Order: sequence, then C-alpha cells, then structure tokens
Amino acid sequence: MLERLAQIEQKALAALQFVQEEATLEAWRVAHLGRSSPLMTVFDGLGALPKEERPAIGKRANEVKKLLETALGERSETLRQAALKRSLEQEQLDVTLPGRPFPLGRLHPTTQTLREMFRVFGEMGFQVYRSREVETDEYNFQLLNFPPDHPARDMQDTFFIKSDDERGDNPLILRTHTSPGQIRAMREYSAANPDNPPPVRIILPGMCFRYEEVNARKDIQFNQLEVLAVGRGITFGDLKGTIADFARRMFGQNVRTRFRASYFPFTEPSAEVDVECFLCGGQGCPVCKGSGWLEIMGCGMVHPVVLRNGGYDPEKYSGFAAGIGPERVTMLRHHIEDIRYFWVNDLRFLEQF
Repeated sequence: MLERLAQIEQKALAALQFVQEEATLEAWRVAHLGRSSPLMTVFDGLGALPKEERPAIGKRANEVKKLLETALGERSETLRQAALKRSLEQEQLDVTLPGRPFPLGRLHPTTQTLREMFRVFGEMGFQVYRSREVETDEYNFQLLNFPPDHPARDMQDTFFIKSDDERGDNPLILRTHTSPGQIRAMREYSAANPDNPPPVRIILPGMCFRYEEVNARKDIQFNQLEVLAVGRGITFGDLKGTIADFARRMFGQNVRTRFRASYFPFTEPSAEVDVECFLCGGQGCPVCKGSGWLEIMGCGMVHPVVLRNGGYDPEKYSGFAAGIGPERVTMLRHHIEDIRYFWVNDLRFLEQF
C-alpha cells in the first residue's frame, strides 16, 4: 500500500508539470484529489486493512494529500501570474481617453422652485418661518375660523393621528395647510409685547397632507408656501401689489395678473389669483385650457377672528395672507402633466432639472 501511495504521488506530480491553463488544472484536481481519485480510494479502504498497518498507511496518505494540495495551489498561482503577465504585455490601456463621468446629484424640481420663491420674497423683506407638520385640530382649524361643525372642513380631508389620551374636539392631525403657522407666528411675535406687537412679514414653507384620491392633479402630500403680512394700515391694495410683483419676478416682467372673488374661512375678503399664461401669451392653449390664464394661489385679508386669535387687535391691525403651491407652479412653468412625477423618484424625470 505504501508503494501504491508513492506511485500515486509520482504520477500526480508528473501530470501536474504539463498543466498550462486553468481548465486543465481543474481536470487534474478532479483526477488526483477528487472523490473518485486513486488517493481517495486508499482512504476508503483503510478500514479493511489490519489494525497494525492502518496508522502508517493513514499517515502516509495524509502526507500525499497535503503534498498534492500544496502543489495544486502553487501551480494555480503560477498560472495566474503567467496570465497576468500575458495580459500586461498584450493588452494596451489608452490613458488619454476620458474617464467615465460620475453622476452628480441635483436639487429636486420643487426645491428649486421653493428656493426661487424664497429669493423673490426675501428681496421684498419677508423672512422664512418654519412650523410643525403634526398639528392639533385647534391650530389647524378652530383658531383659523373653522368651528368643529363648519362645512368648509369638507374642503380638506384630514389624516387624524391616534392618541392614548382622550382629546375630544382637539385631536392630533397632519396639517392640511401651512396656515396654522400664521397663529403660531403671530402669537410668538406678540408674546413679548401684547399691547403693541411688532409687524409680521413672513413666508411659511412646508409639507401638507390631505386624504385625497391620488390622480394627475392631486396627491396625499404636497408642498405649500404661506405668505403672511400683519401690521397697521395694511390694505387689499398692498396684497395686490405684493402678489403682482411676485408674479412678475417669477414669470416675467410683462406677465399680467387677475384676482377672482373666492372664499376661505380665515380670510375676508378672499380671492384666487391667476397669471396670464406664459406659454401662449394669453392666446389660449391646452395648458391653460384655452382661457389664457393660469391659477397660482389663493389669498385674502386676514380674518379679524384669526388676527384676534394670534394676539393682534383687529381694530388696530390688519394683514393679508396667501397660499401658493410650489408643485403647481413648477408644473405650469415646465408643462408637467402629472403631479405624481414629483414623488416617484424616477431619475428619467428628475434628471431633466
């Protein structure tokens, strides 16, 4: 048996010297170290040998196996180095060719529109004020002149948040508009000097949530930019001038605006604002549905109830407010037909901006 092991070793090492490629090396491994190889049959037959011969035969068989495995590893490394050398000698690398460009991230189209709005209103003296997304019914509705049973609540389907404590008519909700920030901002401004609170001139950007049926024009979440100005002697003329100036800075110096009477519980009087279609110049096109006008926001004079709830005496102070949808403005400016594109994170859409 020892002579047989010596023959197996010599035959395997001799055959290994002729192996010149990876495929042949694998065939050699199967033939000399595989489950059916002569060396493995020796291990299988150890149990049939006399007890006194088993230790010597087993030890010698293990030595042969380790020797062949070491020789296999060395031959494999030799072949790998030879292949690398051939590759370096035969293949050429043209280092003068330009490399593959790394894709760069970019701002979301809505963020681009919001930043432009920040710039425009910043130039007009407005400051950014951030308010919370999780609100109470009191701030989101009641303090904005929406009593619990007010029919105007049906205009805004609301996401309610479960709470461990019983909150009655003041549950927690996801805000349906950025208008609750009006109350929080006015109360913050008036807290330092309730008898003579300072004027307010702010914009309140943020995400809003409504339980809507998702379609090309509506989604359950959207951005909104609230505009609020409160002070002594503010009139509807100030509102019209501010909005008209905003439209010119956003859509071009020659764009025209128009105000249509509307209704919002927290403003009185209230209006919808349209700008002349900047795609067709007011001549009528599919985007403006042939009217020549595009709706961009709702606005109005702050309701006296809202002023009083914010800590400002409506007998002394007045103000105006407006709500703009950045996604809507972006859709109009870039002729985007489906609001859902803003949230699906499709790079084919996002990389256009």
